[in-house]
Amino acid sequence: MKILGFGDNIVDRFLDRRLDYPGGNAVNVAVYARRLGATAGYLGVFGDDPLAGFLRAAVTAAGVDDAHCVVRHGETGISTLNVVNGERVFLEWNDGGITVRAPIDLDEGRLAYAAGFDLVHSSVYSRTEPELARLRETDALVSFDFSSEPEFRTDAYLARVAPHIDLALLSCSEQSVEETHRLLDAAIAAGAGIALATRGTDGAIAADGAHRVHAETLLIADPATIVDTMGCGDAFVAGFAVELLSRGWSRRHRPSAEDLLAALSAGHRSSRAQCFVESAFGGGRAIPEDELRRYTAPEASAPSGL
Repeated sequence: MKILGFGDNIVDRFLDRRLDYPGGNAVNVAVYARRLGATAGYLGVFGDDPLAGFLRAAVTAAGVDDAHCVVRHGETGISTLNVVNGERVFLEWNDGGITVRAPIDLDEGRLAYAAGFDLVHSSVYSRTEPELARLRETDALVSFDFSSEPEFRTDAYLARVAPHIDLALLSCSEQSVEETHRLLDAAIAAGAGIALATRGTDGAIAADGAHRVHAETLLIADPATIVDTMGCGDAFVAGFAVELLSRGWSRRHRPSAEDLLAALSAGHRSSRAQCFVESAFGGGRAIPEDELRRYTAPEASAPSGL
């Protein structure tokens, strides 16, 4: 089983910890799939600054192949955040850096590489929408994370993306059950093969136009033991996809309701395990002193006490 993360990478900069961590939706899904036993690759754009070297080393250390990635002149994406009373507070970011400003494209060599995977995963943060139709022409299944922002749930955006994907992931922790059902139905009607909604502690729902199944969240008895919730949604989709692929999912073999329910359970297990991992997949290192001074300078807007 082979899963490819296609698109974004980023450094998550925790000011309260004074640590940088590797991350990014496409990177995370590849790393989590590898941890679940799949062969995993990552295909995206790295910058040429020192942070890119740190990020790329973390990807390869996780056992993920990055041999076909592209290096472009520019800065690595950085998302700066702080944790206040256990909750992540996002402070600023540089719009994703070079990986978003000049996103990965599929030349013949990279397309052939991607076609060798069972599943290719991307997201709204990757700016890969122009490449989805080409991916869909291969035998590789395509999954796509629509995140939670309203602009990625409009009829126009669904019509642009859904016809080219086999699995749509929607974060619906702020939606009611009825609103979630409508979003799932809209994604299916627009062309997605399967639509998956994660709803935080309210469980998850999967639908494919013929079946709709729900599975409860695996709650953690003592919330104080939670290390971090970063990457839990990515861990869910990795667990869900790995389970479906193990059951023979392909465009020629549609999952049964039993398959979908088993995949939801696998997603919950994967997401629960992620709660005990620091940041997306560990690997933190100290923020360089020259960078840290920018946040601790009197005129900076970083939290006090750093």
